[in-house]
Amino acid sequence: MTQGSLLIEPVFELGPVAITGTVVTTWAIMGAIWLFAWLVSRRLDIKPGPLQTAVEGIVITIESAIAAVAPRYTLQILPFIGSLWLFLVVANLSGLIPGVHSPMRDLSATTALALVVFLSTHWFGIRIQGVKNYLRHYLTPSPILLPFHLVSEVTRTIALAVRLFGNIMSLEMAAMLVLLVAGFLAPVPILMLHVIEALVQAYIFGMLALIYVAGGIQSQQFRQQDKE
Repeated sequence: MTQGSLLIEPVFELGPVAITGTVVTTWAIMGAIWLFAWLVSRRLDIKPGPLQTAVEGIVITIESAIAAVAPRYTLQILPFIGSLWLFLVVANLSGLIPGVHSPMRDLSATTALALVVFLSTHWFGIRIQGVKNYLRHYLTPSPILLPFHLVSEVTRTIALAVRLFGNIMSLEMAAMLVLLVAGFLAPVPILMLHVIEALVQAYIFGMLALIYVAGGIQSQQFRQQDKE
């Protein structure tokens, strides 16, 4: 976490395309997560060590959270929601690294994530229910509600992007202002607040994404089958 400007500035250019720090940090985070997952998966053992035990605990925790919302489709949703949660946790905490800002302080990054959730909701719904059954839920319980369903799809996607952006941006600005005033006289409380808030925001975004995806998968007909 630095005291530099919160403006998003280009780091370098690839022809006409300007690459910002948000893109570089996002690529670095994705690469680090991929490398870590690859290394851990190459050394799996029947008798797990501390690292494997910790990783298995994280996976089981995510799986339990998904099972509580969509028990019939846990295995289908787990790769997407699990990856999203892990990325958000690392991305939100990356602001603690000196000279690095969290990519989630950039509205374009949070918008991209919200669009991924939006598209994934429809993809999972169509894949599991079929196109006809999935589109039918927009006309339930009455075709009159179709415009309201469509508006809700757009508004909740916008809200998802703006909520995460606003919270992470305000968190970094508050931390920067405190450090400018107090210097490093009280860094530990600031860092702890940053960690807690970063984890909370990652959890909220991931849980909302899970609810949206589960809602897209489970139409009224599917919900009735689950109850039976």
